Amino acid sequence: MILERYIHSEILSKLIWIIGLLILILASQRFVGYLADAAEGRLPGNLLFDMLGMKMLSMTPKLLPVALFVSVILAMSRLNRDRELTVVSSAGVADRFQIHAVLRFALVYSLLVAGIAFYLAPWAELRLRDLNDIAKVESDVTGLRAGQFKEFSRGNRVVYVQKLTEDRRAMGNVFVQVRQPDGASVVKADSARYQTKATTGSRYVVFHNGRRYIGAPGKLDYRISHYRTYGVLLEQGVKEASARRLEAYPTSELWRLKDSSHVPDRRRNWYKTELQWRLSYVLTSILLPLLGVALCRAGGADQRYTPLLIAILIYFIYSNLLGISKTLMVRQELSIYTGLWWVHGLLAAVILVLLKEHRIRFWYRRLSKRARQA
Repeated sequence: MILERYIHSEILSKLIWIIGLLILILASQRFVGYLADAAEGRLPGNLLFDMLGMKMLSMTPKLLPVALFVSVILAMSRLNRDRELTVVSSAGVADRFQIHAVLRFALVYSLLVAGIAFYLAPWAELRLRDLNDIAKVESDVTGLRAGQFKEFSRGNRVVYVQKLTEDRRAMGNVFVQVRQPDGASVVKADSARYQTKATTGSRYVVFHNGRRYIGAPGKLDYRISHYRTYGVLLEQGVKEASARRLEAYPTSELWRLKDSSHVPDRRRNWYKTELQWRLSYVLTSILLPLLGVALCRAGGADQRYTPLLIAILIYFIYSNLLGISKTLMVRQELSIYTGLWWVHGLLAAVILVLLKEHRIRFWYRRLSKRARQA
């Protein structure tokens, strides 16, 4: 229908520039942070734009429902203000046509949100985690200089390298001083290599053909040992299970683990919570546009900014309730069956009340009139 395509084009035109504006704002903020890390040596310059792209892709599911919500409000408010919807109603088109037109657009849009929330965003989050690990390794490796000292673990470990290969992985004539509460130890070797354990992220220097000196400075009770291969921990990583964020789990893996008998109940609850959270992006993409239509209809044609202000207030309440419910679910203080569904149900009830406002007001006046007569 021509009228429906006209409403869709009005929403789409506003949706494009709103998404672009939101991405520009968030990307500029993230870019400044990454640029500061690169300037301080914590982030290699060649990874800056890769990390920025992955970060923006992982945040896209949060932006898309909000962008559609604002687009619907702006589009319907403009049509109301120019009396175009009034003319359409006068021509015999039912008011529910607006709801059906926006709902069809939202359903198609929610498929895009579902694809990103269930597949692309987890992949981007996992890729971002890998880039962070690479950045840590490369920043440490590039920090090593031949003939200079390099501190690790807040100064508890100091590395000195006399020779360094071009790939900055292999070292020659190197030693490490390790400070401990009961004393200090110095490890000296003819050669060494920097390594990172993939499963935990712990970083080591592995020495070959050297000596180890253990003792307190100023005393003569040193212990000297010879070794062929010896590894010194530079920085302790974390276990893979705790290091991997739930946002980085593929949806298929979450679906498999949520009912696995080999997984503890607490972690199964986390997986179910994450699945509900991803599904919430899809439901939000459907409910918020309907809320926008309901607010514009309830506000009338003369109210220009009131629907937008009310929409922002309702959205913040709705978003905060979702966040609180997710936290309670993770802590197992809220049933997984209640979960986030009650928040979506509450918003659906608000939309229904706004859409039926005229009928509710009519019933209220009718009941008030009968009460006065009685």
